[in-house]
Amino acid sequence: MPETPAAPPGAVTSGARSPVVERAERDETPAVAGRLVLIAGATSASGTAAARALVAAGARVVAVGRDSGRLDALAADVRTTDAAGSVRTEVCDLGDEASVTALAGRIHAADGPVDGVLHLVGGWRGGGGLAGQTDADYRFLEGSFTALRHVTRAFDADLRESDAARLAIVSSTALDRPLAGGANYAAVKAASEAWARAVAQGFATAARDAGAPLRAASVVFRVKTLDGLESRLAGAYTALWNADAAAVNDTVIDLSRA
Repeated sequence: MPETPAAPPGAVTSGARSPVVERAERDETPAVAGRLVLIAGATSASGTAAARALVAAGARVVAVGRDSGRLDALAADVRTTDAAGSVRTEVCDLGDEASVTALAGRIHAADGPVDGVLHLVGGWRGGGGLAGQTDADYRFLEGSFTALRHVTRAFDADLRESDAARLAIVSSTALDRPLAGGANYAAVKAASEAWARAVAQGFATAARDAGAPLRAASVVFRVKTLDGLESRLAGAYTALWNADAAAVNDTVIDLSRA
């Protein structure tokens, strides 16, 4: 299987289609098969789509959220598909560090170390120009960044030690041109992107220090809105295992491009 050419660190993929998205649409043996993947914030439409795609590709999925009823519905939906993988759920407040530490312990005991994390914790509040950017709205939005920090720290050793690890977050095309009415939102997304890129640098440094090939990748997906792009996100994340880690680590992929 040919490898995707490496992109410069932090690069936004160019052209009509991302090579990773194109790879997801081709009929290839999914390299994610058998991998243990955690979906953080799994009870959204994009979380369900990602769980379906991963399980269909043979991955073992742990879907994490705060609403047990919605998690049960996700699991029932995914388990009705003709899938090679598996899914189970975990209830956790990812904004609470102690709860995430306990979650990691439960996953390690039940499933082993994780090979992938798809971070889907998010939300939107904004409007009203700069004066309308309230602290209450900022604190709500900041929860996604807090969860990202907790989850990536709790599973960092797993991802570094995996022979094929993939972390991905979902950010926004609003970072290209932040608006006053979305200043809180853009600021949190910018912080999340910086964190994901720092994770990427950590992966690269660990591989270099060990004298080993890079096996882990941290990727940022950008969208204008996830509505209508849930399946594309799911396919693009699943396809990351079919690309060489060095080709996708520390890259920004715009899924909004047609």
